[in-house]
Amino acid sequence: MRISLTKFLLSFGFLIVLQSFVSMKPAATKVIAHRGAWKNTAVPQNSLAALQHAIRLGCYGSEFDVHMSADSGLYVSHDHVIQNVPIEKSTARQLAAVKLPNGEPLPTLEAYLNAGKKQKKTRLILEIKPSQLGKAHSLALTQKCVETVRQTGTRRLVDYISFDYDVCKKVLALDPKASVAYLNGDKTPAEIKADGLDGMDYNQNVYKRNEAWIPEAKQLNRSLNVWTVNDKAQMQWFMERGFDFITTDEPEVLLELVRK
Repeated sequence: MRISLTKFLLSFGFLIVLQSFVSMKPAATKVIAHRGAWKNTAVPQNSLAALQHAIRLGCYGSEFDVHMSADSGLYVSHDHVIQNVPIEKSTARQLAAVKLPNGEPLPTLEAYLNAGKKQKKTRLILEIKPSQLGKAHSLALTQKCVETVRQTGTRRLVDYISFDYDVCKKVLALDPKASVAYLNGDKTPAEIKADGLDGMDYNQNVYKRNEAWIPEAKQLNRSLNVWTVNDKAQMQWFMERGFDFITTDEPEVLLELVRK
């Protein structure tokens, strides 16, 4: 009788554990709007309007790009040159004359962060653009970005990304608690972990060529993000493999898939 009771209790306990595993679902992939939500909203990329649309959609994050002017001002723009004005070789006075197609002024980093901190749900994914003027300029830009994030009180909202590995490591040296991911695609998960970065944020083709990195990153507890995925079938491919984030120009499409 005691043996039967013991077997019953063991079996019952096993079923409870098994049921808990079956009921567990992998965390849903989070949506990051690439340069804000602009493509389906008819607003400029990297504009404050694109940020607001990403927030209203309920995106996990809104990615944006930052450059430094000749007089150390920080500006949000993807390209180094906007409307024939080279950002890194221009002054704040010259850049103040630049207007986006929707009439907004070219956003400063301070203005972007201050707009973003009016809410608490959508993260601000700050890409530090490698400078065309050399490594020293890139690292100076990094210093200014981290300082501006501190000054605006947005540390808890901001994550950093960059194609420059030295920039990524510089961010961590300046703020060891910062969340930092690398974009260029030439570092293994083991290298990412060794240098203390949170994760990999690589182009989709990098992962297709190096599929073994996906389980390796998970094993090493490094985050997985992929850019820029606009095709629904490709979105599904990365979701099925448990990616933490997908960066897309089509956040509306990806949100629909994630919420199913």
